[in-house]
Amino acid sequence: MSGFSLDLGPVKEPLGFIRILEWVFTICAFATTGGYVGSTMLSINCSTKNDITAHFGYPFRLPSQSYEIVHCNGTKNTTFLQGDFSSSAEFFVSVGVLGFLYCTFSLILYLGYQHVYRESNRGPTFDLIVTGIFAFLWLVCSSAWGKGLTDVKYATNPERLIDHCLPDKCDVKSYPAMGRLNASVLFGFLNLILWAGNCWFIYKETPFHKPANPPPNAEEGVSTS
Repeated sequence: MSGFSLDLGPVKEPLGFIRILEWVFTICAFATTGGYVGSTMLSINCSTKNDITAHFGYPFRLPSQSYEIVHCNGTKNTTFLQGDFSSSAEFFVSVGVLGFLYCTFSLILYLGYQHVYRESNRGPTFDLIVTGIFAFLWLVCSSAWGKGLTDVKYATNPERLIDHCLPDKCDVKSYPAMGRLNASVLFGFLNLILWAGNCWFIYKETPFHKPANPPPNAEEGVSTS
């Protein structure tokens, strides 16, 4: 009774279908953040234009990223981006990776060990508690990373970096591409909705929603009839 037995039936139910959606969007959330690399570019107006490129990426410890400014008189100045936003970014990615691992584990349990999952109340109860914890974590990490992303955009805005070119005059050449990071925040809040909503369907599998034994009146009614 404890062996693996593949059953795709749970996929057709909200419990399994939503878990698959969580698995997919959890990957999207941490992948769009963890692999990000961007740059911001300026150009100094000399006899020939000198391009200045400041690179940055995950985990967004911006002071570790230096860039060189070559002035019109030939002098060079090495400067750094400002701001360390690694805590919110790494927290967001960590929640995503842990959520992915739990989704993988629970899908194996749903599809291969459904009889083990339902044979006692401990399986659904444990699933409900962990899913509720992840819903709360998605709320916290998505909010923190949304604020962190706003700070990253501000710190890497080339219009703010123009002052480093003085006494020369600089122009903005290109802005960082932030669409991927914007999507990561959306994926984070989408995961919040999915995990919080899935709590209801898991709750219906627990003894808190349906009593383990039928009411005494029902049993009496059957016996008397």
